[in-house]
Amino acid sequence: MSDSSSFWPKWSENKLFTLILAILLVYGIVWMGGQIRNDLKKFSYIGKAEVRDTITVEGQGKVVGVPDIATVDIGIFTEDREVVTAQTLNTNKMNALIAKLRGFGIASADIQTTNYSISPQYNWLEGKQVFRSYQVTQNVRVKIRDLGKIGAILGAAGEAGANQVSGVNFTIDDPETLRQQAREKALDNALVKARALAQKAGVRLGKLVSFSEYAPEQPYMFKSFGLETGIGGAASAPTPSIESGSLEINVNVSVSYEIL
Repeated sequence: MSDSSSFWPKWSENKLFTLILAILLVYGIVWMGGQIRNDLKKFSYIGKAEVRDTITVEGQGKVVGVPDIATVDIGIFTEDREVVTAQTLNTNKMNALIAKLRGFGIASADIQTTNYSISPQYNWLEGKQVFRSYQVTQNVRVKIRDLGKIGAILGAAGEAGANQVSGVNFTIDDPETLRQQAREKALDNALVKARALAQKAGVRLGKLVSFSEYAPEQPYMFKSFGLETGIGGAASAPTPSIESGSLEINVNVSVSYEIL
């Protein structure tokens, strides 16, 4: 039988070929291990958000506006030993008050009843509670859009029989325009702070990555007028001078910028 040549060489006789093959095998194993490791890393980050280096700062914005509406609570209380009589007196005075208010151009939608109550009143006599009368109280909240008429309206309310005024509050009917201006100022303020921090740290700012805002629901009031008194009576009283003052709208923001 004749000798046949084999594809695989005799390793002991071909040492160079054996060395090259071993080196290639080692490199192949290392390369394969690296690929597996990279694939595992990619798999572990699936579904996770990219973590970015950021600078977070807060900014403040303030705008001062002039009020354009006022609200005032006006009340009438009447007393009589007969509850029906006390109610009738109260109703007549309140109707007269509302007629006066409408005479100043105040719409029905701007007059809201906030309270109507009936309660017995007593006096103490020789250590005993003695019935005196029934008291009927009715209050309305009035929105005044022409601020120049506030003093005249309060004077007319007293003439109509009003004997309670709990306060005058000034506000802005639609503050969103001023709030947007305050928001822009707050963002500008935050950007100035972020740029200063970035320059100090030796980095550059990237895009804005997060934003949050806090703004009080009601504007901050100052230089305003408050009233807690009783008015009314047969004689006409001097017209009170009412100053609307100013309103301050504040917006605070927190923003984060990417660091490049």
